[in-house]
Parts: sequence; structure tokens; C-alpha cells
Amino acid sequence: MFTGIVEEVGVVVALVPGGGPDEGSDARLTVRGPLVVSDAALGDSIAVGGVCLTVTDLPGDGTFTVDVMPESLRRTALGDLAAGAPVNLERALRADARLGGHVVQGHVDGVGVVRSRTSGPRWDDVEVAVAPGLARYVAEKGSVTVSGVSLTVTHVTGDGFGVSLIPTTLAATTLGGLAVGARVNIEVDVLAKYVERLLTAGAVAR
Repeated sequence: MFTGIVEEVGVVVALVPGGGPDEGSDARLTVRGPLVVSDAALGDSIAVGGVCLTVTDLPGDGTFTVDVMPESLRRTALGDLAAGAPVNLERALRADARLGGHVVQGHVDGVGVVRSRTSGPRWDDVEVAVAPGLARYVAEKGSVTVSGVSLTVTHVTGDGFGVSLIPTTLAATTLGGLAVGARVNIEVDVLAKYVERLLTAGAVAR
């Protein structure tokens, strides 16, 4: 589990496609992130751009490698990455740590697209377009994760939502450099998904 509070902006070293057919190909992703690997071990979970991934290699040079399954490549924007790209990094939450953001699983629900960006005196207002089927889980003043960053929703439309980026978010995450048209990983609040599942399961049971 994660909180959506980014610890470090890492840099992609390499994204190497697997050897399978294109439809079901996997990939190996290597990222430089000295902070998140400072106490990492093989098998640990690290959120990369909001995607929970398992550490498979730790060469000891400040980098780590993860295997990215076909499902993750289909459902996220990880496949867009190239060497040199910045990525938000967060280690899994310790049981004795503060939950500074909200409950984030690292299980991305889909990819959104930055539709507009308006700069304020010290902040930016950003609107993200998502599929209507995903927008229904987003609530005004609720929480949403955008590329691994926990954010408060300012408004909701039928096919998107808005967020405001404070100076710290602009400076300490990749969201500060997002351009209109950029693809971002979206994870909605898991509570909304469970509520829907319980209500629809109850309706079927009756």
C-alpha cells in the first residue's frame, strides 16, 4: 500500500520490451532512484508513476529493475517511457508511518489525458480527461491519484476532473512539467470501487 506522497523523482535508465508477441509482450524497466533503493531489498514494492511494481534486481548503483507485465502495459502509461524520462517514486507504506495522502494501492485503473492547464500566482489548475466509466468513481473534494500523486479533486465533469497543484507538488513531482496532451496514470479511490461492488452484488443477490 502507498499514500500518494512522492518521495523522489527518479529517472528511467531503460525500458526493454520482452521477447513475446506484441499483444502480450512484457518489459523490464530500470530506474535510477537513490533514495527509494537506500533500504530496498529484492521483492520489495515501489510505486513507479503510480504503478506498484516488484523489485527484481538491485545492482547497487542507485538503480533498481522491475518486470512490467502485459496487463500493466495495457492499463497504464508506462509503455510511453523512454530513457531519461522522470518518474514519481514512492516506497510501500510502513505500518508505523503517517498516512499523509490517502490509501493508494498502486493498481492503476486507466490512463487519463491532460486536457487543460491554467497557471495561477503560485499554483496550477489542471483538468484531466478520463473515460466516462472511470469518471463516475471520482467525487468533488474526494481523492484521486495522478501518476502516483495523491490529489484533491476540485470539480468533476462527465468525462474528467480538475485538480489544483500546490507549489510543493509542482516542484517535487513530475506533474510540474506536464504539458497539455500528456498521458497520466489514474487510480481512483478504492473505497468507491468497493462500495459499487457491494451495492451491485447485493442487487444481484436479491
